[in-house]
Amino acid sequence: MIIGGSASQKLAANVAKELGDCLCPIETKKFPDGERYLRVKGEIDKEAVIIQSTGYPQDENLIELLFLIKTLKDLGVEKLKVVIPYFGYGRQEKRFKSGESISAQIIANIIEDAGADEVISVNLHEDSVRDFFNIPTKNISAMRSIANYIDSISTDPIIIAPDKGALGFAEDIAKIIDCSCTYMNKVRLGPDKVETKIADIRCDFSEDDPDLVNLNKNEKKVDIKSVKGKEAIIIDDIIATGGTIVNAIGILKEQGAESVSVCCVHPILVNDAVLKIYSAGAKSIAGTDSLKSEVSCISIAKVIADAIR
Repeated sequence: MIIGGSASQKLAANVAKELGDCLCPIETKKFPDGERYLRVKGEIDKEAVIIQSTGYPQDENLIELLFLIKTLKDLGVEKLKVVIPYFGYGRQEKRFKSGESISAQIIANIIEDAGADEVISVNLHEDSVRDFFNIPTKNISAMRSIANYIDSISTDPIIIAPDKGALGFAEDIAKIIDCSCTYMNKVRLGPDKVETKIADIRCDFSEDDPDLVNLNKNEKKVDIKSVKGKEAIIIDDIIATGGTIVNAIGILKEQGAESVSVCCVHPILVNDAVLKIYSAGAKSIAGTDSLKSEVSCISIAKVIADAIR
């Protein structure tokens, strides 16, 4: 039995279709004073799966998730898996300044206390968030879904990570579709000045390249000229304001990229992020349906279904 929260109804329906499972309807509404009402309307099984992202509005979606968990356990569900495609409040997993709340830990604690038996999320910003749970957790990857999408829109791409933190994503995709990858390297020139450039790193995964055949894969290099005339695809886990992406697009255009497209797992895209990215010269923007947005065109229903099985 699959239950989709308000933030993930279409995704939940697609996961249920992948699994050949039933979709349990719920009723939700907001009272005039802002409080939430929730009712589970379907027949209750002994095992159930909730699918609910906790992105904007984070507090409302989180409260609904907690209501769903507690209600289903009260109604007799014995094994409850909770799928949180986008884990809100997950970006503060440690205390950077004295007195700060470790929001990821707090959220993990209340989800577990509400009655979740297992938690599944997609590309957590920090995998260490899983350490806050005392129940089984999975941090699954959307990279294969994104790779399949890129393969459908591009014949000769180079995958670009906008910073070193996203390099792992770029490498995963490059391996899947057998193409090149590199990343933007931020170099601090002074207290208030940062320069971003393309790094010289491993990118070619072909075993047949005579110039590379004798090198260890970790030693394979690509220089800045590799971008010229190529279809550059920027990949990141989260795009919020779009500032980093706009900067990356500018550099790739300057270096002669034929086109620049943008892909991400979690398309938060606050304020005018979409407009800024397109204005910078992006050919397209695509995100997964971990969050509902105007660019959420890459389905992660299959990877979630595989994790639930």
